[in-house]
Amino acid sequence: MRKRTHSRECALQILYSVDIRKAAPLVEISTDYWQKNSEDDTVKQFAMLLVEGTCKNLKNIDKLITEYTDNWRIERMAVIDRNIIRMATFELIYLEQIPPKVAINEAVDLAKRFGDGESGRFVNGVLDKINKQERKNK
Repeated sequence: MRKRTHSRECALQILYSVDIRKAAPLVEISTDYWQKNSEDDTVKQFAMLLVEGTCKNLKNIDKLITEYTDNWRIERMAVIDRNIIRMATFELIYLEQIPPKVAINEAVDLAKRFGDGESGRFVNGVLDKINKQERKNK
């Protein structure tokens, strides 16, 4: 598995924990995760960039997701799908050095691996709308 792909997987697991353990601070959750899952520094650094960036910009990210999901409140989405979409939206909007196609494909792969049977299609549809519209707006 490529390092960035593995970083995204680690980041998703941390974001999932943050979402589930709402009262626990990010520092505590990430420290717990890295104590149980030792990774090389490259994997850890990119994963934490994704986690911290997603959490820091969560309000704006959730607002964007809500704009591009018809008849879906963010709270109603499956926890895995919601966090994959949040992380990929962070990549699309804030990490310009990552090609949109890469961010979307990686997110869809995560959704297929960790979500249910329809997760890949759902994640792809939402991210495709966000990417097309936001690129137009830039």
